[in-house]
Amino acid sequence: MRPLRHGRPTRHTVPAALGVGLLLLTGCGTEQLGAGGGAATSAPPVCGPGAPSAGSSAVPSPTTASEAAPQASASPAKDGVAILGTAGGGGGGARPCAAYSVTSREKVPFTYVVTFAFLSDGGQALGNVTETVPAVAPGHTVRGTVTAAGLPGDATGGSPRVRVLKVRGVPTAEAPVVGGACPPSGVRVYADEGDAAMGLRVVGLHLENCGTRPYPLDGYPRVELRDEDRDRVPGVSILQGGEAVATGTGADGPARRIVLNPGERAYAGLIWRNTVASVTNEPVNAPYARVWAKPGAAPVMVTPEFDLGTTGKLGVGPWKKDDAR
Repeated sequence: MRPLRHGRPTRHTVPAALGVGLLLLTGCGTEQLGAGGGAATSAPPVCGPGAPSAGSSAVPSPTTASEAAPQASASPAKDGVAILGTAGGGGGGARPCAAYSVTSREKVPFTYVVTFAFLSDGGQALGNVTETVPAVAPGHTVRGTVTAAGLPGDATGGSPRVRVLKVRGVPTAEAPVVGGACPPSGVRVYADEGDAAMGLRVVGLHLENCGTRPYPLDGYPRVELRDEDRDRVPGVSILQGGEAVATGTGADGPARRIVLNPGERAYAGLIWRNTVASVTNEPVNAPYARVWAKPGAAPVMVTPEFDLGTTGKLGVGPWKKDDAR
């Protein structure tokens, strides 16, 4: 059994919000509109020699979704994300990239994490790239570009194909934060990528005191599982202590009061099995967890992608000080 790895941050991190401006996509580059409505400056192209190996140039648009009217998608939209066009590949050293749009139908600002699948011209899977699009306002559309990391320009053997593999979105006010400005709460809370071995899943919750005052913790984080629509999942037992599911994960032991001084961190483990042992019960697949670090704390929505099978239970370990940090 591999122990809980609690030092590895998740890829579902939230960068600082980018500046607001209306962008027009030119191939896989972007063009900034000037004050008079004409093109004033052009951003460096994302594709081609010298382009960054990966990254998104998503910038919020002040127009509403109905006014945005993106160009015809290269593939059907999935959960509000559409591929507008692709470039690169086919030789010449240009990395495959895609222009995309994200349209929010929510009632509050949402932060989206989108996984794109890059395919060869013949449909062979080349790799996935995950991008975070922060703070999309209700009814607004964000346009950006994504570049395939680690793929040579001629790997596709022709024009690249890109499809939207998965879309996850959380209210921006509850989005996990790693690095950057300290939230008003004074703490950063996020989940790591986790470990999986022989059907056992172990995901670490992390809390960093980035504020100026000591932050006490006493007991266990409160966790609620949420489905694709972010509604609460019924019928799942949330059990205190990782040993309720498996031992040796680092999420066991009694709860103890700890105090985090500014700059110190703590972690707690989420433990479950994906065993399917019943033909009458439907397996539980819940992408999200809403987490409260302690009573009265602001909630944070993380995305561990729970696949609980038919076990019907999740073990939550106590907060422990992360002395390695």
